Amino acid sequence: MAKAEINAGICGFKTIVDVRMNGTHCDVSIRSDCAAIRQLAEVLTRVNPYREFTFRGEGPETYQLAFEYCSHAACPVPVGIIKAIEIEAKLALPADVTIKLSKSED
Repeated sequence: MAKAEINAGICGFKTIVDVRMNGTHCDVSIRSDCAAIRQLAEVLTRVNPYREFTFRGEGPETYQLAFEYCSHAACPVPVGIIKAIEIEAKLALPADVTIKLSKSED
């Protein structure tokens, strides 16, 4: 099983994503402090990992559903979900991703 622990940033919401291969698909379980992500979690329960890791064709189902349920375009949760799916499907190795944000006073 692959797991992603996502701290979304200034909103303070935390999300835990668990992904397990089940034949040719991944079962996805999402727990979140965010109401929008909880709604996403209700419908994003099983995905084809080969669809999730590319923008070709219809693109990732995770992003399509995020457009519907998540109103904040910069939310890092959808990409965290996809990273966990990639890892569980052996399409990527597990490695942390980081975005460091700052603002300088000019």
